[in-house]
Amino acid sequence: MSRALGTGVLGAALAFTAAAFSTPSLYVPGLALLGLAGLSWTWVWAAAAGATLERAPGPTRINEGDEYDLRLIPRAGPIPPPGGELHDPLLAEPVHVRALRPRPVQARLRFPRRGRHRLTGSAWVLRDPLGLCERRVEAPAGHDLIVLPRIEPVVAGPGGGAGLGMGRGVGEEGAGARLEARANEFEVDGLRPYRDGAPASRIHWPTLARVGELHERRLAVGRAAGTLVVLDAASPESEEALDQAVRAAASLGFHLARRGGCSMLLPGHRAPFELDASMRMWPTVHAQLALVAPGAPTELPSRAQRASVVWVTGGSVGRGARVARAFGPGPHFVVAPVGAVEGRSAFTVAGCTGRLVGTGRVAAEVAA
Repeated sequence: MSRALGTGVLGAALAFTAAAFSTPSLYVPGLALLGLAGLSWTWVWAAAAGATLERAPGPTRINEGDEYDLRLIPRAGPIPPPGGELHDPLLAEPVHVRALRPRPVQARLRFPRRGRHRLTGSAWVLRDPLGLCERRVEAPAGHDLIVLPRIEPVVAGPGGGAGLGMGRGVGEEGAGARLEARANEFEVDGLRPYRDGAPASRIHWPTLARVGELHERRLAVGRAAGTLVVLDAASPESEEALDQAVRAAASLGFHLARRGGCSMLLPGHRAPFELDASMRMWPTVHAQLALVAPGAPTELPSRAQRASVVWVTGGSVGRGARVARAFGPGPHFVVAPVGAVEGRSAFTVAGCTGRLVGTGRVAAEVAA
């Protein structure tokens, strides 16, 4: 039973008692309680009927740790509201809204972890000064906010050890000499933004369903490709370990792409994404990295030949080393959170250590 209803019932009971037992003194509190309950209910419901709550538009993507400005705007209708509180799942506690002339509420929030956040659940709870009656005004459902993994520098290991080549085609000449060129044999070599006039059969529908953007499969003649960054999320040690691996993969892909290009194979995708210096594909890849979930399998492409493979994992490094070596003579790397990789580190990135597992010659030192 609401407080307004309880107050009204109490007032009616007092008035009935006054009439039944000829006690005029009870009329005053009884009628006062009835009037107070009716006035509170009428004011709150009439004010709520014309009130609205809006959420100011904001960015749809931010990086981990960046501030997000949440701005809630309560708007009064023809009847001035009695006051109340603003509730939102992102707020640590409700925010008081003053009576009669409500003002917008702004809060700066931080999202420490990557992922998708649905901006919904904002509400304005209108309440009379005595708290006898209240009504909830919901804000329309907002957009999805994607928190992207941070991009961190890649730092060479101490003592001038082996580093990750940042140029396109590291070790590509040596690997290419060992491959048979088949001019008439094509295979899927990655994804790229859709080009007008490309056949519909090349459209990669799973990517369209995930991010709402058209991409096409890139077909290439069998050849030795450049660096492939593979993210393994199948069996991470913990959520934090997976987050470190995702940040490391994002950082490596970003730096390699800016220095000539690379490919990135993510969990749940059969074909790798192709990144080049134009960075046209990077926003899609960055968003996909933000949505990687623990346990998602990584499907290795068939007949893949790579000059250099970087296997990034938040779990066991044994499988990564075996798979990387299967791509050719190297140089290949396994990247995992600090402490998971034994031996001399070639580079560090985002709390992870990279170790050389291939036998090839490294062409360039790490660029921070």
